[in-house]
Amino acid sequence: MLQRNKLNPFSLALISIFTTFLLFAFFGYNGWGPAAENEQAIGEISRWCERVSSGFFREPANTLGNLGFVVVGLYMFFRLSKDATQGNTPLFGSFKIALLYASASTFLGPASMAMHGTHTRFGAWLDNVSMISYILILWIYNLKKLTKFSSRTFFIIYSTLLAYYAYSYWYLDSGLGIGVDLFELSIGLWIATEVLVKMPNIYGRLLSGLTVLLTQQLFGSSVIDSLQNLQENWEMLLYFIPALIPNLEGGTIRKYTPWFFIGVASFFGALIIWETGVPDHPWCEPDSWLQAHMVWHLLCAAATLSFFNFFRTERTITV
Repeated sequence: MLQRNKLNPFSLALISIFTTFLLFAFFGYNGWGPAAENEQAIGEISRWCERVSSGFFREPANTLGNLGFVVVGLYMFFRLSKDATQGNTPLFGSFKIALLYASASTFLGPASMAMHGTHTRFGAWLDNVSMISYILILWIYNLKKLTKFSSRTFFIIYSTLLAYYAYSYWYLDSGLGIGVDLFELSIGLWIATEVLVKMPNIYGRLLSGLTVLLTQQLFGSSVIDSLQNLQENWEMLLYFIPALIPNLEGGTIRKYTPWFFIGVASFFGALIIWETGVPDHPWCEPDSWLQAHMVWHLLCAAATLSFFNFFRTERTITV
C-alpha cells in the first residue's frame, strides 16, 4: 500500500519537470548542436510550416504549444497524489500503471519540445519515443483486461516493445526494421481492443478489426487500395489478432460519456489539423504565432487528459 509520507507523485513530477527545463536552458545556451539532415536551415520554412528561427527555439510556437502536455500531466499527478492519500480506487487498477500513464502523457511535452526546439537528431528520436511510450499503454492495458494477465506481465511487454522501438529508431529506421509504423499500428490495436473490452463476445470479435478499417477509411486512407497492395500493408492483418484471443474476459465496465468521446474527437480532430500544418498547404502562415501544429499539440494534450478521466470511470464486476 502506498504511504502518503513516502511518495508524493505531484512533488516528484514538479522536480522532474524543473530539472528537465534546467537541462533545456543549459544545452540551449551552449547551442543545440548540428541540425538533423532532414531539417531546414534558419530562415527557411520548417517541415511543420513555422519559419526556422535563430533564437533559443528553432520553432517557437510549435515548441511552446507542448506546454499543454506539461500542464495536463501535472494535473494527472495532482489527482493521483489525492488518490494516494485518500485511498481512492487507482486508475488502471494499478497505481504503478496509473503513474506510468501520467508520466508518458507528461513526457510527450518535453520530448516534442526537444524536436521542434532543437531540430537535432536526438530531439527527433526523443519525440518519436515519447509518442510510442504513450500509445503502447492504451492497447497493452486493454489486452491486460481482456486476458487478465498480471501487471508484471504488462510492464514486461511494454518495456520490451518500447526499448526495441527506441533502439531500432536510432540504429535501424522508424519502421522497426521491418517496415511497420508502430504508432499507426498501435492506434489500430487500441481501437480494436477497445471494441472488445466493450463487447467481449462474438459481436466484438466481428467488429473489432472492421472498426479499425472503417476509421482508416473515414480519415482518407482507402482500405481497398491498401488491400490491393497487401504486400506493403500486411500489418493491417494485425488489427484482427485481438479478436482471436481465446476466452475473452469480461467484467470491465467503463463510462464512455463524455470523456471517451471528447478524447476521440480531440485526437482525431488533431490528426485532421496536423495535415494542414505543412509548408505546401494553403493555410500555412510560417510567421504566425498560431500554428496548426501547435494546435495539434494542444488537442493531443486535451485527448490524454480526456482518456485519463475516461479510465477513472472504469469498474470491474464479477461475471
